[in-house]
Amino acid sequence: MKAKKIWGTTWRHLLLIALSVFWLIPIFWLVLTAFSEKKGIDTAHFIPEKFSLDNFVQLFFRPDTAANFPAWFKNSLVIGIGCCIISSLFVLMVSYAFSCMRFKGRKALMSFSIILGMFPGVLSMIAIYFVLKMFGLTNSTLGLIIVYSGASGLGFLICKGFFDTIPASLRESAKLEGASELTTFVKIVIPLSKPMIVYTVINSFLAPWMDFVMARLMITSKDPKEWTVAIGLFNLLQKTLASSYFGVFCAGGCIVAIPISILFVIMQKFYVEGITGGSVKG
Repeated sequence: MKAKKIWGTTWRHLLLIALSVFWLIPIFWLVLTAFSEKKGIDTAHFIPEKFSLDNFVQLFFRPDTAANFPAWFKNSLVIGIGCCIISSLFVLMVSYAFSCMRFKGRKALMSFSIILGMFPGVLSMIAIYFVLKMFGLTNSTLGLIIVYSGASGLGFLICKGFFDTIPASLRESAKLEGASELTTFVKIVIPLSKPMIVYTVINSFLAPWMDFVMARLMITSKDPKEWTVAIGLFNLLQKTLASSYFGVFCAGGCIVAIPISILFVIMQKFYVEGITGGSVKG
């Protein structure tokens, strides 16, 4: 039995190692290609023959009509930060309303919101596009911020579960002292919800930062300065550009991953606490 248990554990670990290797190979190759001296796709060598930083230099200091990474990065950063602030406020306020307040139709509205959130967002993309087009917001960062933030409140479920774990006696004590709902929310609930705030902020930033489909639909301009990072990097994979810009594409992929990786490393503790805390109650 002992030998069988050891063999089972060894087999599982070997399988996990194999899966990890297969998962890491494309990322490792992307990083190596970013530091390669060649600009195109080098199918003859997995490890480049010569290394260079020219792809990163071109990415930041030699923008042209095909690769204008500084403008793409600025647009994506503005959209990401704007959505992060608005979406986080929406999620926290909706979660507090459903968790800590009692009003007529609360359960029915919560059930309807959960069901509505199950429908994929792509079903409404065309309708959203024509609505924004009527207001002249299709080729603007403001339009994308509105799109990404509009339905963010539907993602309240995990945050509500976390708020449910906060003792009701704290809110009741505050109300006995004359505190309003806003005061209770800002001075009692929010300070106790740091893990959930971190979880909400990270998710609110990642959605617009990595999205391509909605950004591609809303940004129809041919001017590269108005594109986001996702649109710009995808454009570099065209047949006419891949032979000269694939190394730049890989360098851009590395740069885009750095802020997200740093954010997760720094806030990993709070992120995990937010997920586990929000799963205690539903």
